[in-house]
Amino acid sequence: MFSFLRKKPTESAASSGQAQISGLPRAKTAAPHAEQWLQRLEWTVLKRLDGQLQGDYRSLFRGTGLVLADLREYQAHDDVRHIDWNVTARMQTPYVREHQEDREIAAWFVLDLSASVAFGSGSTSKRELACSIVTVLSKLLSQHGNRVGLMLFTGQPSAHCVVPARSGRRHLLHIAHQMLRADPAHTQAVQTSPLGPWLMQAQSVLKRRSAVFVVSDFISPAGWEKPLAQLARRHEVVAVRLRDPLEMAWPDTTGMLLVQDAESGEQLLVDGNDAAFRQRFAQHAQDREAALLDSLAQAGVDCLELNTDEALDQALLRFAQLRKRASQLSAASKRPMASGDAHA
Repeated sequence: MFSFLRKKPTESAASSGQAQISGLPRAKTAAPHAEQWLQRLEWTVLKRLDGQLQGDYRSLFRGTGLVLADLREYQAHDDVRHIDWNVTARMQTPYVREHQEDREIAAWFVLDLSASVAFGSGSTSKRELACSIVTVLSKLLSQHGNRVGLMLFTGQPSAHCVVPARSGRRHLLHIAHQMLRADPAHTQAVQTSPLGPWLMQAQSVLKRRSAVFVVSDFISPAGWEKPLAQLARRHEVVAVRLRDPLEMAWPDTTGMLLVQDAESGEQLLVDGNDAAFRQRFAQHAQDREAALLDSLAQAGVDCLELNTDEALDQALLRFAQLRKRASQLSAASKRPMASGDAHA
C-alpha cells in the first residue's frame, strides 16, 4: 500500500528512538450505550436539522410504487400511456390518470467498520462518523414510517451481521448497539478490506428496490466499481464517503515517523520534513480522489462526503440541497415546452 511513497531504500531504514504512528484502532475503550448514543445525536445533530429538511423528502428519495391520485381530461402534452381507457370509453372523452409517488421506502446501510475506518487525526474518527451518520439517517427515515436495515462489515469477505429492515425506536437502538459493539481488531488480514464482495452480497440480500447507503472510506482493492454499478441499476444508491484531513495532506512538522497500515500491517519509515515525500503523498491523494469520483459518476451514484473535522448537520444540509437542485433540474428537462415558451 505504501509503494507510492517509497523513494529509495534509506527511507525504510529504522533508527532507534523514532516515534511510531499507526492507523490501527486507538486504545480500546468501553463502547457507549445505544440509548445514550442516540440521545446525544438527537440533541447535537437531529435537533439542529429539525425543520431544515422540510420539503426535501420527496426530492431526496423515491418510493417503490405509485398511488392513483386523480383522473382528468387528456391534454395535448400528456403521455398517452397514462390514458385510462375504461373511463375514456364510458365518458366518450380521453381521460388520463394522475399518480402520486409512494413515499414509503426501505433504506439499507452497507456499513464498513474495518480497521482503516478506525483512523482519525482529530477528536473524531471515521468510525465514530460512520456510526453517527447511520444513526442520524436511520432516525430521519424511520420517523416517516420507513423501514431501515443494516449490513455490517468489519473486514471479512462476508457480513459480520445483517439486521433485517424494520421500523421503530427499539429497532433503531438495536442497529446502534450492533455498530457500537462491532470490533474490527480480530479481522486484520494481509490485504485491504474487500469492498467488492460486500457489494455483491448486498445484491443477493436486497430483493426489493430500496435506498442503499454505502458507508465507507473506499480504501479497497480495485474491483468494487462493477458491483457498485450493478447495485445502482436496481436500487437508489448513495455513497457516503468518510475522509480525514490527514489522508489528503501530510503535515510538514512531523519529522521521522514509523507508519503502519491498519489492515495489512505493512510498516514504512518516512521523513515528514522531506518536501518531495509530501508532494508524492499529496499527488497520490489527488489521483485517488479523482479516480474515486470518476468511478462513482460512471456508476450513477451520488456521493455524500463526510469529513471528520466538519459538523455532520452541515454536511447533510449541503447534500440535501444538491439532491433537491438535481431533482428540480431533472424535472425541468423532462417538462414539455408550451407553445408560448418557444422563441425564434
